[in-house]
Amino acid sequence: MSKVFRDLLKKIASGEHTTQNLTRAEAATATKMMLLKEATPAQIGAFLIAHRIKRPTAEEMAGMLDAHDELGPKLQPLTCEQPVIVLGIPYDGRTRTAPITPVTALLLAASGQPVIMHGGDCLPTKYGVPLVEIWNKLGVDWTQLSLEETQEVFEKTGLGFVYSSKHFPLTNSIWEYCDQLGKRPPLATMELIWCPYAGNAHIIAGFVHPPTETLFQSTLALRGVTQLTTIKGLEGSCELPRDRTAIIGITTTPKSNETENISIERLHLSARDYGFRTKNEPLDTTEELIASIQDILKGKPSNFMETALWNGGFYLWRCGICSEMRAGIAKAEELFMSGVVTQKLQELSEVVNLVSKTAFHPA
Repeated sequence: MSKVFRDLLKKIASGEHTTQNLTRAEAATATKMMLLKEATPAQIGAFLIAHRIKRPTAEEMAGMLDAHDELGPKLQPLTCEQPVIVLGIPYDGRTRTAPITPVTALLLAASGQPVIMHGGDCLPTKYGVPLVEIWNKLGVDWTQLSLEETQEVFEKTGLGFVYSSKHFPLTNSIWEYCDQLGKRPPLATMELIWCPYAGNAHIIAGFVHPPTETLFQSTLALRGVTQLTTIKGLEGSCELPRDRTAIIGITTTPKSNETENISIERLHLSARDYGFRTKNEPLDTTEELIASIQDILKGKPSNFMETALWNGGFYLWRCGICSEMRAGIAKAEELFMSGVVTQKLQELSEVVNLVSKTAFHPA
């Protein structure tokens, strides 16, 4: 049994009146010991539950991210000067609303904006449809690529996917604990603001509860991150809803790494104001989802196409490709109707297949 980890556990699990927060360095140590299995299963399970009950601080979250930076994978910087968009989406997927993020990523990449996504397989606690499965059914199999091969695809297409189940296997045991505990610990929340990119990044993270957004903003300020967009999105994703006002936070550069210097611009966007119906696309079967995505890529009008235009227009504006939302929506429609986004998917599929076939994969 690790005495070091036991002492850290005692600090956060001593009861309502004596529990203490960890320092950033202590949180990093605890996270590394869990990932490297230097703590016992009983200690890890107790820590995850105690930390969830206590609620993480910004310093603790920053330390957890420090540990991920030390132990986890990162795609290397592109030669372009513009920031790369890193999309933070819950790893446990979606169960109620149809995800449009892969289409948005294709749209951005086709417009010259590099994008990185990250995630794993079908995971607890929701066991929703994961992004990697959607990509696979669209003809892009990220699961067979090494990190080096993913880097090559990223450099050639402007689109990358860090497949955590393979590229960061140390985290796999954490998901086993999530399944057994039936709850998402702070480590699972942290994935939304993890940045597996070593260059200039613009993190876009989804959230459900307002305190989580504040935690994200404060955590990344401590880490010197100055490009952050938070979205109260569908099922915690960074997809804009249509059935309610989209609440968006744009973080501007703080004067120092002190959290009180954070400056947030708040946006409230209503799909109705832009001519869209206020109905999110429901998620039925994965097969129906893929068919609906393929219809979007063919330029066919539908309720789901409205979701694609609503999100595509926002992201084209937020990335600076278009000067305002309406121009972004018009640009998105043009790119779908002209087949440019479909061509990007074809290019991506061909590059992934080529890289996968030409690489040597030892048995």
